[in-house]
Amino acid sequence: MKILSVHNRYLQRAGEDESTESENALLREHGHLVVECFEDNHDLENPISISIGLGAIWSHRSYRRVRGLIAEHSIDLVKIDNFFPQISPAVYYAARRAGVPSVQSLRNFRIGCPGALLFRAGEVCQQCVGKNLAWPGILHGCYRGSRLMSAAPALMATVHRMAGTWNHQVTAYVALTDFSRERFLEIGLPADKIFVKPNFVADIGPGDGQGGFALFVGRLAPEKGIDTLLSAWKLLRNGFRLKIIGNGPLAGLVSAAAATNPLIEWLGDQPLERVYAEMGEAAMVVFPSKWFETFGRVVAESFAKGSPVLAGRLGHMPSMIAHQRSGLLFEQGDPVSLSAEVGWMLDNREKWPAMRKAARDAYEHKYTPERNYARMMEIYACVMDLHRNRHERT
Repeated sequence: MKILSVHNRYLQRAGEDESTESENALLREHGHLVVECFEDNHDLENPISISIGLGAIWSHRSYRRVRGLIAEHSIDLVKIDNFFPQISPAVYYAARRAGVPSVQSLRNFRIGCPGALLFRAGEVCQQCVGKNLAWPGILHGCYRGSRLMSAAPALMATVHRMAGTWNHQVTAYVALTDFSRERFLEIGLPADKIFVKPNFVADIGPGDGQGGFALFVGRLAPEKGIDTLLSAWKLLRNGFRLKIIGNGPLAGLVSAAAATNPLIEWLGDQPLERVYAEMGEAAMVVFPSKWFETFGRVVAESFAKGSPVLAGRLGHMPSMIAHQRSGLLFEQGDPVSLSAEVGWMLDNREKWPAMRKAARDAYEHKYTPERNYARMMEIYACVMDLHRNRHERT
């Protein structure tokens, strides 16, 4: 199969970038031709310019580029990950005009939320869901803290909703979890076009969990629950070290906590090899995210290392983590609940080996490249059928 992969990289490398590149590599390993049509936000000289805002609604450049690549390589299928802001939904029209099916990965909530996270002011927010125009997102400046910049994704979503783009131009969508699929149904996507396939991670091999510490890995941002994590560590009765890997807007808060609490160590950004090594040594990985994570790549990576995960009871986490088996669940946003679960972990050290095995089993049954590839091919076969049936009707 010849596949055109379309993706707009993020200014700060994100899980979506990692997942897109991993998926493309997996397809190539199985003999498929993957042609990449990528844009990079580092190339933006002025992210609040009117031209960029209009380009987020319709990019003539991306339309012509995609049409050209489809013709040049005789593409069979176009898969799109992130199209905002430089690529735009014009890519769907280019694919359909060329007679090729398109598959949009649903890795964020941009088409229903200007901020893409369904998160505002420290908690889940769905004020824009179902609205013809996401005016609350504009009013609150949910995209980069700017009303002007927030107008771009809001208008993009409105224009394409009114044009019927989401319902008629996209052949199929791929959500990462059943929970995420339900949110996109609320946003207004057609149920018969949304398939479900989780992300995967390479088999990085289990660790021994003998490091005697907890680990957080991720962007230091409000939606990741950093404040809850740091508050919980103030409440611990027993000394238990916490290592934090990552950087972001709340780096100052983390730095201050590490300076005053000897149990907390901030390692900043680290290469992936170091991250995986720390995951394998950690007694558990803490994932206190406050938003509806579309997947939670860190959880799958932790399971691959055989490390139990402590996460908030929010979104699809209860379906991903078996409480007191492959990990623990606490009441999301509640540092008292989080610290209590850490205490349970410390009081039940004899259960750690069984929990590590359950975590590793969860990885092997759900998140390996082999299982993911098989599901991907099932979806692509259905997409090709949908595309053929549509053409036969027209």
